[in-house]
Amino acid sequence: MSQIESIVVTVIDRHNKAHSLDVPLDIPLSLMEVCKSYELPVEGTCGGLALCASCHVYINSDTKLTAQSEDELAMLDQIFHVQHNSRLGCQIRMTADVDGLECTLAPEQV
Repeated sequence: MSQIESIVVTVIDRHNKAHSLDVPLDIPLSLMEVCKSYELPVEGTCGGLALCASCHVYINSDTKLTAQSEDELAMLDQIFHVQHNSRLGCQIRMTADVDGLECTLAPEQV
């Protein structure tokens, strides 16, 4: 059986434009890091520690994700524009399990 080398995730930007992103699996990345590498408007100012919410996204697909950590839940409890499908992109690891993930960038925090 061959090992999957990359996956595809779709990110819908704040202008409702869909971006199909090819994500290599040979290095550990988060959704936030992938968005930044494709120059999408995701800041990630805390470096992926779930402290700033500048990578807030809405999960549109039924992709099975890891459970939210206490840190992620605490940050989501403090920000605007939270919905039932809100997640922090820095907390979503890119693995073969999230192939086909679709999400939308949340409005910027002000």
